[in-house]
Amino acid sequence: MLEKLLWIGLAGTLGTFARYGLSGAVQRVCGSAFPYGTLAVNVLGCFLFGLVWSLAEDRLSISGEVRTVILIGFMGAFTTFSSFAFETTQLLRDAQWALAAGNVLAQNVVGIAGLFLGFIAGRLL
Repeated sequence: MLEKLLWIGLAGTLGTFARYGLSGAVQRVCGSAFPYGTLAVNVLGCFLFGLVWSLAEDRLSISGEVRTVILIGFMGAFTTFSSFAFETTQLLRDAQWALAAGNVLAQNVVGIAGLFLGFIAGRLL
């Protein structure tokens, strides 16, 4: 278990560095009028998550532990948006339309509300 946690931590570190590097590079090239760096990271993260999942399911023999290191460790640090997109897609695949819509609304509306509440709490402290 400790070894698995260390691998997840290492993959997370690499994901963090990758996010920082890619986001910064894209933002420098595109300017600061729109969060292009975050968009690039989220879109690439979703693509990579889908690619790894598909290969692991259909073509490659990737153990659950390696999949966990890649998808939770690296991708979790690179972008949690890929997990959100994957989970929503799974709900849609299972025809759970209301749950999928609820997930999209909750993640976005409640997430933004949480950010504002955090701003307010920080100002009050």
